[in-house]
Amino acid sequence: MPEPTPETLTETLRRISDPATGRDIVSAGLVESVQVRGGLVQVTLLTDRAHAAAMEAVCRQIEQLLAREPGVLNVAAVLTAHRAAPSGPATQPAAGAHAHGAGQRPMLLPEVGAIVAVASGKGGVGKSTVAVNLAVALAQQGLRVGLLDADIYGPSLPRMMGLSRKPDLQGDLMKPIPAWGLSTMSIGYLVEEETPMIWRGPMVMGALEQMMGQVAWGPLDVMVVDMPPGTGDAQLTMAQRVRLAGAVIVSTPQDIALLDARRGVRMFERTSVPVLGLVENMSYFCCPNCNHRTELFGHGGARQEAARLGIDFLGEVPLLLDIRTTADAGTPIVAAAPESPAAQAFAAIAARLRQKLPVGTQAAGPRIVVS
Repeated sequence: MPEPTPETLTETLRRISDPATGRDIVSAGLVESVQVRGGLVQVTLLTDRAHAAAMEAVCRQIEQLLAREPGVLNVAAVLTAHRAAPSGPATQPAAGAHAHGAGQRPMLLPEVGAIVAVASGKGGVGKSTVAVNLAVALAQQGLRVGLLDADIYGPSLPRMMGLSRKPDLQGDLMKPIPAWGLSTMSIGYLVEEETPMIWRGPMVMGALEQMMGQVAWGPLDVMVVDMPPGTGDAQLTMAQRVRLAGAVIVSTPQDIALLDARRGVRMFERTSVPVLGLVENMSYFCCPNCNHRTELFGHGGARQEAARLGIDFLGEVPLLLDIRTTADAGTPIVAAAPESPAAQAFAAIAARLRQKLPVGTQAAGPRIVVS
């Protein structure tokens, strides 16, 4: 199925009226941009504070209308007020312009050498634990590493890093909070731990863009992004607003988890993001008393699935109590017990991942990591 173009989708938007003037939103000059990548669509609308509430309804209409178009996988409409809305017709995108084309917003995080999304098709597979420990392991291997918690609805980074304070400011930018050799940022630093984030898609995307574009990250070799589970708004934002080096998919061995992991792989393929490999978490359980090995969820399913999909298998992580207790205590196992079997498993996966990243991330030597 051919991918829709910004031009055809812009024409479709003429069916929606501006609540203030009654004209269609394109002729009224409200459509700032229409971006398309791999079936993921983002529409940016111009508005001001006085009309923002009314425009929320327009956003919903846009998402419902364009979601019915052939070749469209996901739609997000966002509001912006960074300049006054023009009185004339909207400027149309250049022919063939897509998410990275001329006239579009600049990509975020330009000083980061490689951005890696750690993702899963479903929750409950230990993706955040893998993301945190991979990030610390990469830092232990000598890289300047950032860790971004992109799960707006369920941020877990503050608890797993042992942090509870708000970030400091550097001019108009927030400063990432350092921990375990990483530069970190999470929406969980800005709200109380038990505060529910009852937000619609455009607000989620706006918050994620702020954590990328309004944080003084500085030059980094690698940024690890702990993605929320599934294939929704956060994935759309990451695919369109940064140049992802690739994605790491986390799964457990059983068939139902692998089915969801398969969806995650296909989603990144559809958005032209390379899948760097698959990690099997909770691969097996070793009794701490007798060392007997039990494969609670089966074993080797992720390796077989990686072979079937034609992607690399990065490694397996055992199901160990220490991984859970150190995460709950805010001391990732890679930092708390670097010689442990669990830490060694994460270090081996990080080393394989590092070899797949751009050459600039290969040069740094080992260094000591402190909290």
